[in-house]
Amino acid sequence: MEKVLDIYKRPYNKDFPVICMDESPKQLIKETRTRIPMKQGFEAREDFEYERCGVANIFLASEPLKGKRHVEVTERKTKTDWAKFIKRIADEWYIKAIRITLVMDNLATHTAGALYETYPSEEAKRIWDRFEFIYTPKHGSWLNMAEIELNVLMGQCLNRRIDTIETMSEEAEAWCMHRNNKKAIINWQFTNQDARIKLERLYPTIVL
Repeated sequence: MEKVLDIYKRPYNKDFPVICMDESPKQLIKETRTRIPMKQGFEAREDFEYERCGVANIFLASEPLKGKRHVEVTERKTKTDWAKFIKRIADEWYIKAIRITLVMDNLATHTAGALYETYPSEEAKRIWDRFEFIYTPKHGSWLNMAEIELNVLMGQCLNRRIDTIETMSEEAEAWCMHRNNKKAIINWQFTNQDARIKLERLYPTIVL
């Protein structure tokens, strides 16, 4: 935890950006009956019945100090999907960066093996070497600022029934562009000193 918090204290450096990455499933839901739109004197009405259309996965990479984020919606959340998203971070969005610090949770798919299973060895090693990977502790995903961005995305954009990946992707991209244009940043306040006070029970007791 303290290692992650130390990373967040680093000043902005375009050559060594700090990126937070997270992912989340989102159910695809189709309306079975036509909604009644809102009109004067009446609220909008939506039938409680719906049809399940599968599940999509949302990858999100956020650069908190610059107020910049990237979103990608995929059909699955496999090792290959993660590896391809990581490659996009390295070779498209941060191609000029010397080394990228990536904060993420410790899922089984977030490993070097995922890159080697997706790309030839030389390519996998090249991509891996572009990053400094920082993992949040077990039960500590709240330390990942990308989780905050995902919650904002869900609340502002995907808080209704969407039945296709294409529509979800278009909506997420539009939200992303709007947030980037606003340069919406995350003002992270939680520090190591706060942790040692508020989470004192998690630290070992040393008897002198």
